[in-house]
Amino acid sequence: MTPLLQDFKTIILANGAFPQHKVPLSFLHSADRIICCDGAIINLLQIGLEPNYIVGDLDSIPEGLKKRFSSILYQNSEQETNDLTKSVRFCVEHNWNEITILGATGKREDHSMGNLSLLTDYMDEVDVQLLTDYGVFNPQKKNVVYESYPKQQVSVFSLTPSTRFSGENLIYPLDNRTFTSWWQGTLNESSGDWFRIQMDEGKALVFRQYLSTR
Repeated sequence: MTPLLQDFKTIILANGAFPQHKVPLSFLHSADRIICCDGAIINLLQIGLEPNYIVGDLDSIPEGLKKRFSSILYQNSEQETNDLTKSVRFCVEHNWNEITILGATGKREDHSMGNLSLLTDYMDEVDVQLLTDYGVFNPQKKNVVYESYPKQQVSVFSLTPSTRFSGENLIYPLDNRTFTSWWQGTLNESSGDWFRIQMDEGKALVFRQYLSTR
């Protein structure tokens, strides 16, 4: 069973909206290591934490911070990937294979959608979860049972239109269903302390809301 929150202590902090909810903030404060995507360091410093590594093209960091943290800067100017992917690759190179991503949504919608879809690429190399101020996204393939609670809000996003989904313990049943648009698997609800999502092929994202949104 996939827990609601997996205890992944390697944190990648992206340069989207900085976390405000107590759950993602607790992951920052208990991290074994924090990898900042470029300019995300600015908000991190404001809550009294420092990064262990800073990865990216480094175009969003003031010169003063570049000098202060010169020993932990890892510049990657590749233009075919974003700083989040560069940070995930950095983790893979160091065999940190259980990753929590924070700050990857909440600003530009195109960036948010791109970062979310990338989770299904990352899962081929690492175990990864993405936390927002409202809940957690998990990439999925094949058959997964998720920890839940009654009336938990659940959404399923298919990244491969031919995929057929089935489910158990959901208010709105899934029975060999294909989704031709992202909205079609949204706004479902768990009916207990677990639910199952089965897939015959392909890749998907599953969102589960926190018990408290405060």
